Amino acid sequence: MAIELAEEYLPYVDEQFSTESKKALVTNQDFSWAGAHTVKIYKVSTGTMNDYGRKGAVGENWSRYGNVQSLDATTQIMTLRNDRSFTFAIDALDAEETAGNLEAATALARQIRQVVIPEVDTYTFNQMCINAGNKPAAAALTKDNIYLEIIEANKVLDDAEVPETERQLIVTPDVYHLMKQCKDIVLETDIGADMRLRGVIGNLDGLSVMRVPASRLPKDFGFMVAHPCATVAPTKLESYKTHENPPGISGFLVEGRIVYDAFVMENKAKAIYYQAQPTDAK
Repeated sequence: MAIELAEEYLPYVDEQFSTESKKALVTNQDFSWAGAHTVKIYKVSTGTMNDYGRKGAVGENWSRYGNVQSLDATTQIMTLRNDRSFTFAIDALDAEETAGNLEAATALARQIRQVVIPEVDTYTFNQMCINAGNKPAAAALTKDNIYLEIIEANKVLDDAEVPETERQLIVTPDVYHLMKQCKDIVLETDIGADMRLRGVIGNLDGLSVMRVPASRLPKDFGFMVAHPCATVAPTKLESYKTHENPPGISGFLVEGRIVYDAFVMENKAKAIYYQAQPTDAK
């Protein structure tokens, strides 16, 4: 007998992703992959500003508004690349003799929390680092320069006209330790409980500070300042199910599948600033 957990369990799965995943605040779900495996995003150019010819068309222009331009319309194709799955068996006697710790739903929750979510986060942050629109040369971060490096990143995003609200500063525990030692940094820690559950630990220079485990970030990671408008991170939870006493097993067979990806939109890549560290500085 197969027990479909898609409707029964997915609300709790969604809750786990929103509270235990670290990618939610730095990505968006602006596009839907419902019924599709590929989405195309148009990038349309703009026209230049001209001096209006009040007394008539200027030069070879036939229009008083200036040279009539054609707009370019190119596309960014986003095809989901990760179709992942897992399966494991739970013996009926093991489930009975472990006080429910090997019960199917409990084991599935553990699988999602300890394996699925870290994998999705790691992939997403790696894609953001690779495709960031601002990537200065690697620099060793210290307690003396960390604040200057962060405000420089914020300035670069200002110059790129990235929205000032919802910017996130992602740091590792080691870099956060440097920040705590910097005399110039005073974190605003009056953060709501809902934001703390999503990984925000403070506010600095208008940035929400997120501390992310180093295991979910590239080895040379220093810090990242990012706005969620830059990265779309679709996640499709196709199915989770258990089979009770399937052929060949006395107990339960648990199966899960997740289809996900992360794409940095080319026309918004400047909304990500990634500062790497030299490998030998770690």
